[in-house]
Amino acid sequence: MAELTNLETKLGEVLGLAMAAQGATDKVKKLDDLDYELTTALDRMHEEAKQAEDRATKLAGEFEGKKTAILDEAREVKQKATEMMRDYLDRDADALDGFEFLTMAEAGEVGHWEILKTLNARARNTGVQALVDWGIPIQQRHFEQVRQGSLKLAAEEDPNETS
Repeated sequence: MAELTNLETKLGEVLGLAMAAQGATDKVKKLDDLDYELTTALDRMHEEAKQAEDRATKLAGEFEGKKTAILDEAREVKQKATEMMRDYLDRDADALDGFEFLTMAEAGEVGHWEILKTLNARARNTGVQALVDWGIPIQQRHFEQVRQGSLKLAAEEDPNETS
């Protein structure tokens, strides 16, 4: 298998997190009855995660002889993120638990995208630059949407109710 540079490894991680995000949004949508606004936000996040996966996969193909290794890295990251989600969102999880998990996950995604951008500052790969210019604002919006969703759901909770 081809050895990956730090830039290529981070691309694989971003790709894997985009893959995992699609499953996470689907899982959270099924946890509880969500209002239209939250459901719509999750649907959009799912679609944009799919777009990120498609764009990153296409970009991986531009790294000569490295696409398979980058995709292997992505699958490994997806598996780890999915396992973390399963641990966090057990069968007793509710919508607030789901949005709290997404808040953590989206914060991590923003960080990975920004690290990819920082690594590319020296690598100067135009494909990576185009990807991060497109993806970072979306990831920042996702983080803010799930944070706001968490706060909205928390405001609806009775603080004196037992768990």
